[in-house]
Amino acid sequence: MIAKQYLITGLIMGFIGIAMSLLFRMQLAWPGESFWLFDTFLGKWAPDGVMSADVYLALVTIHGTIMVFFVLTAGLSGTFSNLLIPLQIGARDMASGFLNMVSYWLFFVSSVIMIISLFVEAGPAAAGWTIYPPLSALPMAQPGSGMGMTLWLVSMAIFIASSLLGSLNYIVTVINLRTKGMSMTRLPLTIWAFFVTAIIGVISFPVLLSAALLLIMDRSFGTSFFLSDIFIQGEVLHYQGGSPVLYEHLFWFLGHPEVYIVLLPALGITSEVMSTNARKPIFGYRAMVASILAIAFLSTIVWGHHMFISGMNPFLGSVFTFTTLLIAIPSAVKAFNYITTLWKGNLQLNPGMLFSIGLVSTFITGGLTGIILGDSTLDINVHDTYFVVAHFHLVMGISALYGLFAGVYHWFPKMFEGKMMNKNLGYIHFWVTAVCAYGVFFPMHFVGMAGVPRRYYQNTAFPMFDELTNVQVLMTVFAIIAGLAQLVFVYNFISSIFYGKKGPQNPWKSNTLEWTTPQKHIHGNWPGKIPEVHRWAYDYSKTYENGEYIIEGQDFVPQDVPLQENEEELQH
Repeated sequence: MIAKQYLITGLIMGFIGIAMSLLFRMQLAWPGESFWLFDTFLGKWAPDGVMSADVYLALVTIHGTIMVFFVLTAGLSGTFSNLLIPLQIGARDMASGFLNMVSYWLFFVSSVIMIISLFVEAGPAAAGWTIYPPLSALPMAQPGSGMGMTLWLVSMAIFIASSLLGSLNYIVTVINLRTKGMSMTRLPLTIWAFFVTAIIGVISFPVLLSAALLLIMDRSFGTSFFLSDIFIQGEVLHYQGGSPVLYEHLFWFLGHPEVYIVLLPALGITSEVMSTNARKPIFGYRAMVASILAIAFLSTIVWGHHMFISGMNPFLGSVFTFTTLLIAIPSAVKAFNYITTLWKGNLQLNPGMLFSIGLVSTFITGGLTGIILGDSTLDINVHDTYFVVAHFHLVMGISALYGLFAGVYHWFPKMFEGKMMNKNLGYIHFWVTAVCAYGVFFPMHFVGMAGVPRRYYQNTAFPMFDELTNVQVLMTVFAIIAGLAQLVFVYNFISSIFYGKKGPQNPWKSNTLEWTTPQKHIHGNWPGKIPEVHRWAYDYSKTYENGEYIIEGQDFVPQDVPLQENEEELQH
């Protein structure tokens, strides 16, 4: 139930986030043009239907915040951790049902506050989603620095509380409530991913909370943690001794682990969906677990690569370059292991599988540009251009979104009592989304390399960018088509809840424990005894030496089936 609440709240927030991106993409493609859409949705911020510069930055800010935190952090981790942790480890429920409920309702309240901030007189927060001071620390700096920014900070503080309660719950559940025989090395990779994600969250989210609280102090209580030597219209303000770079350190100390908080659940879902649909054991189970742990550790020592041009010591830059290039190794291990899992598999190309394969594609293409940005010397040339935007949208935005979609298509029957989503609509959704995602973010790399900066609401002041207007139009057209394709998904999702065809209890012929539970939702998940686990989760296409399947006539062996005579347990 709580998983469904997270998912549906996340999808609603996602739609708001996507709608905002379409509005500001239109402004980038046709700068200064009048649109009735702007007039309708932006009202006084689009006089005569022409978008104002203030609201452009506000849209970019709230779009980033909603997509990163509310959709990809809460929507992804919140949904699938709650759905899968108890079911896949063989637990009756989460360690604390109460904390679980509080975690969702805090998320809900923070979502509501974020939406309310859109309707404030002076407008929503506008300083980019990273809300660097001084724009965020001085209420009088610009319209988007007033009440909207205060609400943003309050919303994020509540969101962090929600995230922490959820994470603690997930960690305790995985450590304490595994069923008999479910050792850590028999856990499905989904659970490993959610478990480690929760640990990263507990380590890094408090740092963002401290940054938000210090910002609130600077704004409302006259401190100067992040402010120093500021002039407004020639007048010197009384703030002294603070450092805006301190804020950057606090923000990115969460901000970089955050991208792995977003990515790891998607990678875990991909491992499970891909192995099931390739009818093969996942390639390199232990290497996969090790790479998840390595990513978790390294993610906390690379944050400086966001700050190469903040005036940091070049030697420190070289240290962060080194650690950043190190994190490419476990990421590459995962990519190669996915490819080798697919190799010579009996591929079942259903929508969930297609999105998983799409994730591997965007993870690699987005990751390659990360090697350029992670190098302090090369980063100077493309920092704060569209190259950066293209990089992180592919590697964390699109990849994590594909993971979310793969999970929804795959576990929809588990969430909604055996009902299946429509496969053909799923194919339409995947192909249009996949083509358009590259259509938007591939050309964006070239726009960035040409030097177009991020967050500028029009580039008409720079004659050298005039010839790139066509590319902006191309990207916007792709973005609009991609946005419409998500309506196909929403229609499929909602209609399948009510009118979907009922599938069998184990529709994907999968090994994990959640498919041993009855389709009808009951308290405690299993009627009677909880199943015992006798093997790992990936015994697909396993045969005796003479080539016969372990269980006659089926190419999979569920985790609760005891080892047969003459059967060897795979050394993984």
